[in-house]
Amino acid sequence: MQRRNFLIGLPLALAGCGAQEVWAPDDVVARAIYREPGRSYLTLYTMKNVGSGNGAHTALLINASQRVMFDPAGSWSQSIMPERNDVLFGVTPQLERLYISFHARVSYYVIGQTIEVRPEVAEQALNLALVSGPVAQANCARVTSRLLRQLPGFGSIRQTWGPNRLSDDFGKLPGVTSEEYREFDADDKTIAAREISEMLREGQ
Repeated sequence: MQRRNFLIGLPLALAGCGAQEVWAPDDVVARAIYREPGRSYLTLYTMKNVGSGNGAHTALLINASQRVMFDPAGSWSQSIMPERNDVLFGVTPQLERLYISFHARVSYYVIGQTIEVRPEVAEQALNLALVSGPVAQANCARVTSRLLRQLPGFGSIRQTWGPNRLSDDFGKLPGVTSEEYREFDADDKTIAAREISEMLREGQ
């Protein structure tokens, strides 16, 4: 997937982030809320090194009464989706693709694993995500695995610091479907940020 296919017109900025408090105002969050009708589900995203296969990052998309991304200690900052302590609000399918595209590059690929859950389980995951951050660097899998272990039917998930171990456990749950995303953009995220900024200027 190429970023150009869906980036034009999105006023985004890329930057690093740590465990600092981020709390978008109520009115901003309320305006951004996106609801996807139909099934309730969770999608675990794992970013893996192309050469070694080592997991580098974990995030959890939650489709409940609203669609959010729990991105603990994530490296993506933007102006479209309001954030509250590592929870991104207003995650439309287009912005989800953008999130994936930001992480997928020549040296990393992304695995998405999706499982359908009951609405009340998805809502529990949402509520847990809202109180789980902000998360310190290198704690993404630890906090996400802790969240998942609290959900009905997810007791087989082990508490872990490793994104790959969490992905392996998640993949053993009944009914999980997986998808792999690869792109071949430059490894340097500053180049990706500049590329996106240039595309945005072209779209104005």
